[in-house]
Amino acid sequence: MDTNALLRALPKVDRLLEREDVAALAAVHPRPLVVEAVREAIDATRADVLAGRLTTVSEDDVAARAAVAVERSSRRSLRRVINASGIVVHTNLGRSPLASSAIDAVVDVAAGYSTLEYDVESGERGSRHVHVESLLTRLTGAEAAMAVNNNASAVLLGLAGLARGKEAIVSRGQLVEIGGSFRIPDIMRESGATMVEVGTTNKTHLRDYEAALTPRTGLLLKVHSSNFRVVGFTEGVSLAELVELGAQHGVPVFEDQGSGVLIDLARFGMPGEPTMAQAVAAGADLVSASGDKLLGGPQAGILVGKWHVIEKLKKHPLARAVRLDKMTLAALEMTLRLYLDEERLFAEVPTLRMLTMSAEESAARAEKLAAALRDACGDACDVRTSPDVSRAGGGALPMADIPTTVVSVAPRTVAVNELERRLRLGTPTIVARIRDDRLQLDPRTLAPGDEPAIVAAIARALGEASA
Repeated sequence: MDTNALLRALPKVDRLLEREDVAALAAVHPRPLVVEAVREAIDATRADVLAGRLTTVSEDDVAARAAVAVERSSRRSLRRVINASGIVVHTNLGRSPLASSAIDAVVDVAAGYSTLEYDVESGERGSRHVHVESLLTRLTGAEAAMAVNNNASAVLLGLAGLARGKEAIVSRGQLVEIGGSFRIPDIMRESGATMVEVGTTNKTHLRDYEAALTPRTGLLLKVHSSNFRVVGFTEGVSLAELVELGAQHGVPVFEDQGSGVLIDLARFGMPGEPTMAQAVAAGADLVSASGDKLLGGPQAGILVGKWHVIEKLKKHPLARAVRLDKMTLAALEMTLRLYLDEERLFAEVPTLRMLTMSAEESAARAEKLAAALRDACGDACDVRTSPDVSRAGGGALPMADIPTTVVSVAPRTVAVNELERRLRLGTPTIVARIRDDRLQLDPRTLAPGDEPAIVAAIARALGEASA
């Protein structure tokens, strides 16, 4: 059949919309979306004909193409992912999963009205800060606290509130950049503070800060190197030393802890990270941290410190621009409440459960997943388990090698890159990693119940290859 004949065989839009299978799509999906998908399918088929990629034109094939287009355009862009990468706080995958109690709280306040800014005792307008402030002060020992929409906002607000139009002194070794091009010098500039760098990349002394103090100094800033470490010939100034220096000269001290932790993780075999309570105890006027990294809650920026500092920040014009919405506040409040009961904390907060999972538990889960894959896939792939390491991710604990056991799959019916692609594009989306021509699945970052979905998806992907 020649090209013109094939083009004449293309079905009309009205004809396709009258088909029973296409009409069924319109009963479930918005009709304009189905009409658009039908036109898209016809246009794509026409393009294939003109390019010589088709020798026949079938109305059934065009209808099937339209159905795929409808499914693709109807699929939510933001959707759940099964994380088999072994990176616990995976920034690209939304960082920390929420505890079930936090999810319930979000659903509750999202479904109707709430006490967001309403004081039920007085019947008057209230403050959204109250929902987390008492919890944060109890957990950190701070005089006051507030939360904003992320730690970048917390740093920006702190700098603007304490050092706008003044100088802020910071060590050159702490001019960090984290994912998404968040750079301390850029935030400093946007805050209206003038950055004064002291020391060198690897060594900064207390005398460097002392020499930089002027009548224009408004702040001493200490930034925790969350996502990197400088090792070897190094020296730094402790927070306690900065606090003493600041007190002598009447200059406030602000520590940005980045990832932020409320409990000491060193007892679980991980590198020690300073806690917010330790920074408060050292005398910092202001401490900031993320709520969605090691803390295990929603995206938020937490600010704790002296009462007069926090009150000043609450009244700052930027505070409204970076405030939290009701759903995030609900999730953060419930996450913080779990910190009041450590036994529940490690059982219910997914991030902490994953980080502290023992090597033995990881190995047991890996063996169970491997056995299920062998049963489901048979000779279509080679399945093994092997020791490896997981990562904290999210710019946290960069030096931590967390022992784990991974399941590695070498497919025999399809290239490993194609298997990874099919899992990534499938439903549910499964994110894994490839090493040495094998697909690796780390059980540490799997939620309870993820394994059957992984087994089914891999069996389906390998079955498609052999069909």
